[in-house]
Amino acid sequence: MKIGVDEAGRGPVIGPLVVCAFASISQSSLRELGVKDSKDLSPKKREELFEILSEMPHRVVVCPPERIDNSDNLNHLEVELFAEALAAMPDGQIMLDACDVDAQRFARNVSALSKRECMAEHKADENHPEVSAASIIAKVTRDRIVRELSEEIGIDLGSGYPSDPKTKKAVIELVKGERPHDCLRWSWKTVENAWGGTPPPRPNARQQTLF
Repeated sequence: MKIGVDEAGRGPVIGPLVVCAFASISQSSLRELGVKDSKDLSPKKREELFEILSEMPHRVVVCPPERIDNSDNLNHLEVELFAEALAAMPDGQIMLDACDVDAQRFARNVSALSKRECMAEHKADENHPEVSAASIIAKVTRDRIVRELSEEIGIDLGSGYPSDPKTKKAVIELVKGERPHDCLRWSWKTVENAWGGTPPPRPNARQQTLF
């Protein structure tokens, strides 16, 4: 069994960070389906593959903006999220798409937290089909969440990345209330600039559940 883990949404200012762990018995069957790095696929092809891949063993972790804002370090947070995605996955050889400049350090940290032996590589989503499959599920999941947010809020949020013109316009609208909108990552410089200073402290959603 080959298990791949990848993320989507590390850099956006809007919406969640999504991590997926995916398990496959056959790498060749994934290649025959046309599975490859999600960035190399059209949105239509990603959606088509998502419907097939989501029927196979996988686990998705959706990390909301408030958890990102209340994390001391994004690299440490991603170690937590990758370990959470590996929970309840079957035994197998694990390959991570490294989210640290030091791929081996990332593998060690996820291994220690998940109690699973992991390997990690940069661009693993390009070289290992099980990681590519995880990237497709993570990407489509995040894109769907952002589209749903756009419909719910009534503003075209674009991709959620700070360089996207639609996202830039949306951020300006989303900071006009008494506090920035919950879909924003308040700790991002983009939000601080649009807000005109440091936003107020963000409630910690995980702590709130204790009351």
